[in-house]
Amino acid sequence: MTQAAEPVVRNVDARHRYEILVEDVSAGFTAYRDHDGQRVFFHTEIDDAFAGRGLASVLVQQALSDVRATGRRIVPVCPYVAKFLKKHEEFAGITDPVTPEILQWLDTALAR
Repeated sequence: MTQAAEPVVRNVDARHRYEILVEDVSAGFTAYRDHDGQRVFFHTEIDDAFAGRGLASVLVQQALSDVRATGRRIVPVCPYVAKFLKKHEEFAGITDPVTPEILQWLDTALAR
């Protein structure tokens, strides 16, 4: 029995998302838009074929760590990211609240 490869998370900046790959197959993503030094996460999705493996947690953990490394702040519009942040206090210092202004900006940004 061979050991399963560790999932790989990569930032695909051109597509505004972090993707998680399992053995070179895309298993899911968390989507964002950047706004005034903030990375606004608005949707996270794991393919049904990969559900139940904890991949969303791995994906979001690595995405948020990358945001911290770039000096940006996190805005968790995505319910999964918001839930993750409640359990992971280490990101509290770089997390901004979701405001009506951010939601309005995001609607405009996504409509393009």
